[in-house]
Amino acid sequence: MFHELLLGARYRDGYKYVGSVGTGFKHDEARRLKKMLDKIKTRLPVDKVPGKSLVMTGPMYVAEIEYRAWTNDGKLRHASLKGLRDPDELPEVFRLSDQ
Repeated sequence: MFHELLLGARYRDGYKYVGSVGTGFKHDEARRLKKMLDKIKTRLPVDKVPGKSLVMTGPMYVAEIEYRAWTNDGKLRHASLKGLRDPDELPEVFRLSDQ
């Protein structure tokens, strides 16, 4: 199992860490998601992420996240997982601006 998912948003030519989500998934969903993520583990994170004992994956899946606001340091506040998006919707994925 896992405690929370680290999130990255598209930014410039890569990704940027935007916080984590630790709620919104049931036990069975979490188990299924862990199996999916175990298949795409990597040693190279897509962005620098603070923490220890982190397991990184490549940016293969797109999650739909509900959140209340952005913090001053660019992280999502009160994030909740709503599910995975259809791969056909990838062009519509949120991209961070340079502001």
